[in-house]
Amino acid sequence: MTKRISRRTVLQGAAGGLAVAAVGRSVLGANEKLHHACIGTGGMGWGDLHNIKRHPRAQIVALCDVDKGRLDRAAKECPGARTYTDWRELLAKEGDRIDSVNVTVPDHMHAVITLAALKRKKHVYCQKPLCHDVAECRTVAAATKKAGVVTQLGTQAASGKGDLMGVQLLKRGAVGKVRRLILCSNRPGAVEHYRLKGPRPAEGEKPPANLAWDLWLGTAPVRPFAPRIYHPTLWRAWLDFGTGWSGDIGCHIFDAVWKGLGLTAPKTVRARVQDSWAQSPQRRADNWPQSDHIVWTFPAADNTDGELTVEWFDGHFFPPKEIQEMAEVKNYPGESAMVIGTDGAMLLRHGGGPRVLPSSKFKGFQYPQVPARNHYHHWVDACLGGEMCESHFEQTGPMAETILLGTVAIRTPGQTLQWDAANLKIPNCPEAEKLLQRTYRKGWEAESV
Repeated sequence: MTKRISRRTVLQGAAGGLAVAAVGRSVLGANEKLHHACIGTGGMGWGDLHNIKRHPRAQIVALCDVDKGRLDRAAKECPGARTYTDWRELLAKEGDRIDSVNVTVPDHMHAVITLAALKRKKHVYCQKPLCHDVAECRTVAAATKKAGVVTQLGTQAASGKGDLMGVQLLKRGAVGKVRRLILCSNRPGAVEHYRLKGPRPAEGEKPPANLAWDLWLGTAPVRPFAPRIYHPTLWRAWLDFGTGWSGDIGCHIFDAVWKGLGLTAPKTVRARVQDSWAQSPQRRADNWPQSDHIVWTFPAADNTDGELTVEWFDGHFFPPKEIQEMAEVKNYPGESAMVIGTDGAMLLRHGGGPRVLPSSKFKGFQYPQVPARNHYHHWVDACLGGEMCESHFEQTGPMAETILLGTVAIRTPGQTLQWDAANLKIPNCPEAEKLLQRTYRKGWEAESV
């Protein structure tokens, strides 16, 4: 039978697990290099490979990809690196020859690969949104603590000057007590990227010779290959493989405000979606909607003005007009966070710097000076014994969990879900609770850590 990570394992792991000292090949000497393996070398994996490779003390010694074309291209960039098609074989054979891995593959495979690497005490850089399911995030965060290794989520802007400044301003209470957050990703072309309207093709075709299709499917249910709708890019639009637009981009937009306000688990979450998706059983069974609006409520804290409302808009759902007008710009930034406080507001563009508003009130405002960092190199430095990096899993795991809770709300639109974070339950909606974790395909169960 197929298997899920047990709720008991998840909750026990979150409550305990002491960090251990042993990592990788052992503690590295001052002149040794971090021996690194890339798992996933196409798309974002190509960028991850090059960013890690540029660190003077990182050496890529192993590569893995289910697509031979991508693997061969990566091998040319890393002469001498050992190559694999199956990440399980890589971890089994490399043993103590590697210290770290990056996991840059479709979302549905993040947790199983990451957990297997953590079990072997490897440092891990994993692309957002960390996991596919809420329960997986809880398990990965706990396993990280137990493994005692260095981890980093692929939220590159988190190490940039703009996000670091935003975090500092929020920690200082620059706009007073916060009462509302408006997050959005209305990137041009995003709706087109999610143009798939399901259902999946009734018949598939033979996968190309360069693609190990069964390995690509991994934990997901078996389905025939079909060209141009799964691999290489449109997998994000499918429930089995991706997490929708909010899952894909949410970690980027949420990161600075999550850290700056020290947010914890929300109390409730609800979502509205486009009518055409909500009213189509075929689409709801296979694909994510092209537009959604998610609302979380967080408990009151010292830096909030009572309970905090956090809203997410994407696709053709845009922030309200009055919020856009607060920005004092001709075109409201398509990917941004607007923080509304008792003493003003702060607009933080994704990849840009913060602005405190209204400008008439904050004329001459002195912004904090912070050094920008290379997100990848900061992680490598931490693996080599330097200071902890910006987005380690123990910190970002709860954030990813909250974002993925929003995707559960998307799949049960119109219902206000009560979130019992301590017990990983949604007591008022059994339908939604079942979506906190999927069932893995037989033979692809996650390793216990």
